[in-house]
Amino acid sequence: MKKVALHEQHLKENAKMIPFAGFEMPVSYTGINEEHHQVRNNCGVFDVSHMGEFSVKGPDAKTFLDRVCSNDISKLVPGKAQYNYMPTPDGNVVDDLIVYMKAENDYLMVVNAANIEKDFAHVQAANSSIGAELTNLSDTISLLAVQGPEASSLLQEFTSVQLNEIPFYHFVEASFGPISSVLISATGYTGAGGFELYCANEDAPALWDLIRSKDIPPIGLAARDTLRLEMGYCLYGNDIDETTNGLEAGLGWVTKFNTPFIGSEALQKRKEEGLQKKLVAFKMLEKGVPRNGYLLKNAQDEPIGHVTSGTVSPSLGYGIGLGYISAKEAHIGNEIAVEVRAKTLKAQLVKLPFLS
Repeated sequence: MKKVALHEQHLKENAKMIPFAGFEMPVSYTGINEEHHQVRNNCGVFDVSHMGEFSVKGPDAKTFLDRVCSNDISKLVPGKAQYNYMPTPDGNVVDDLIVYMKAENDYLMVVNAANIEKDFAHVQAANSSIGAELTNLSDTISLLAVQGPEASSLLQEFTSVQLNEIPFYHFVEASFGPISSVLISATGYTGAGGFELYCANEDAPALWDLIRSKDIPPIGLAARDTLRLEMGYCLYGNDIDETTNGLEAGLGWVTKFNTPFIGSEALQKRKEEGLQKKLVAFKMLEKGVPRNGYLLKNAQDEPIGHVTSGTVSPSLGYGIGLGYISAKEAHIGNEIAVEVRAKTLKAQLVKLPFLS
């Protein structure tokens, strides 16, 4: 079991630790609901150093990224980040990721922790006929996500960069307190605003201490999951994986066909033929908690799909979820049913995000 650079700090904070994606990670500190509201209304810090980072450099870097990524890499400029997914040849999802353009011929791919080895093997195979300079930096980089509406004001004293002027999905590399180089990214997985801070492992304790000096409390992965679900953000392994099609998963907005990529022909064909199923969002109309794998039914009590993610929203106070259902049933406002512990409970399809 791997340990992040801040493992001892989490133990000192009395974190509840669990195995997650091959790492021992903090799932909660004071309780999921309390931590959720802290981020949504104020500010909290997540240690997400288990995430993977791949450096992509050289004159063939863009050619390589065009090959493996679904989105239009030509839209990137230095200082800009882009959400993406890597398709399989049949258009399913190897992983979703963020691509950062640091400079000309210099990019950073940030991938999911559970997929680091698989993803690096995938990109190496795709690069075999291209020749970009690929380096797996995952074991050398720590990542802290300071999320919440107060993040900018609380962190500002540590850097000369005007944090509130960094546009969404842009970033800068600058000194942060005593640390000479931190990648400060206006991204996150909560929908609450804030920043993701990348640094070398050896700088992680100093960065953690700076953040905690502002009384920003640590937040575990459980609240990260409820926060992302309120925004309708996909979780790899639940809502997307190598058995789910990128278009059916609602990722058409980052599927650009201007440049051929792995899986582009299969995705174009699926788009032309029409989708058979879609990932939808629903809210519970009756009291109950939808869970991964629960059966979804239509008004005629016929099975139409299954839940991929679900919880009781701490912000809204009722059950919410994502799931794949037959495309012909996937209309906003349509009433469906969720089979919860042998009970059939009413639900309704809604537009994302759950929380506006």
